[in-house]
Amino acid sequence: MELRSLADDLETVSRRYAAHLGIERDDTWFLLKLQEEVGELTQAFLMQSGRARTRGLTPEEIDAGFRAELADVLCHVLLMARHHGVDLEAEVARKWLDRLEAPADQG
Repeated sequence: MELRSLADDLETVSRRYAAHLGIERDDTWFLLKLQEEVGELTQAFLMQSGRARTRGLTPEEIDAGFRAELADVLCHVLLMARHHGVDLEAEVARKWLDRLEAPADQG
């Protein structure tokens, strides 16, 4: 799956969601929405690791919630990058993948 294509699909979903709720997706919204999703991921992790109340959820429901929140964070990172014109594939290659050839002490 190509990140740019995925981000385009996510943009369609996000735009529809925002239109339905009357939300303006500006620079601030993208950052705050990502922060909200990271908070939800944190809560899911705390429940999964036994550090927060489970709210009556089964272990399977907690695991599913954790996976879903990881997906939400990834999707909102891709949406924010798209909004700001950042080519994440190029940035990942530059920041991370170029180090595959670097000596271990330079990572």
